[in-house]
Amino acid sequence: MASPPPGLIERQILRTRNGLAYLAGANRPAMAQTPRDLVWKRDKARLWRYRSDARRFRPPVLIVHSLVSKSYILDLLPGTSMIGYLLGEGFDVFLLDWVPPDPADAENTLETYVDEYIPAAIGALLEEADADELTLIGYCFGGVLTLLLAAAHPELPVRSLMVMATPCDYREMGFMSNMFRSRRLAADDVIDETGLVPANALDEGFQSLKPTEYVTQRVNFFQNLWNDEFVEGFLAIAFWARDQVSFPGGVFRQTVERLIRRNGLYEGVIAHGRGEVRLKDIRCPFLNAYAEQDTITPAASSEPLTRLVGSDDVSELRLESGHIGFVAGRQAAKVARPQIRDWLAGHSDRS
Repeated sequence: MASPPPGLIERQILRTRNGLAYLAGANRPAMAQTPRDLVWKRDKARLWRYRSDARRFRPPVLIVHSLVSKSYILDLLPGTSMIGYLLGEGFDVFLLDWVPPDPADAENTLETYVDEYIPAAIGALLEEADADELTLIGYCFGGVLTLLLAAAHPELPVRSLMVMATPCDYREMGFMSNMFRSRRLAADDVIDETGLVPANALDEGFQSLKPTEYVTQRVNFFQNLWNDEFVEGFLAIAFWARDQVSFPGGVFRQTVERLIRRNGLYEGVIAHGRGEVRLKDIRCPFLNAYAEQDTITPAASSEPLTRLVGSDDVSELRLESGHIGFVAGRQAAKVARPQIRDWLAGHSDRS
């Protein structure tokens, strides 16, 4: 039985204690606590397998993380971890993430990830898990990479594909995207002398999508300073949101030209390598998961993917939440995770 909420005086004491700890910088939560093992790496690419004694679904699940943020959002806090939840439900979970790039990665292209790193990681996963196929999940820009992968490499043994908060129609991606579309900004305007898009440029771009959100969040935070659980979750999400990484200039130039200006994903035909790939060539079962209140990847940008792939088995999950509503917060726990679990289980075998 839940304990009653604290009274007014106790709340004031808790608010003061947590506020002082916040001002002192003493209460950064411990994140990414789920045990895991590094099973493969190449350059900045890392493949992790999460430990579990309760694996009962096959094939294994590979989550491909975004290039624009750090992957601990998927394993934020004990008890609220997306990865921890999937492990508890019996899935064999792998994560492909990326060490933040340095100048050696400046000329990386979409092909570097889609044709080299991800296929190599899949090969390592299949060997590690003694499997002959896998389920693929792409989060945010990781979803873009997995879409291109599935379209470009039908020979890979992908049983099913899920994308979360993944952009498609870049006309709906807000102010910064429109600046590039209208050619008032060029890709090289934001690439620095190292050949990378600096992390602060990406952060400022995200902030411009909803400039009042920072103030609103802070008001909400101080109103709930008495609530230890709220404070821990808020600080973890806030820390992650500002803990951005640089972005390879080569990939960024292609993103501006192929995805923003040509709107290739929405058109269903994307330049790739010496040719092109088509979303209609994605034939495996597909789940498009997006959030109604997402200001980073608006629902209007993500929604078209549902009708653009060529699969006969297409599902859609639309949350009434923001960008991280799949991986953290009340919507994640009550709505997103159970529905994601059901879809994954429905496209898996019990071992």
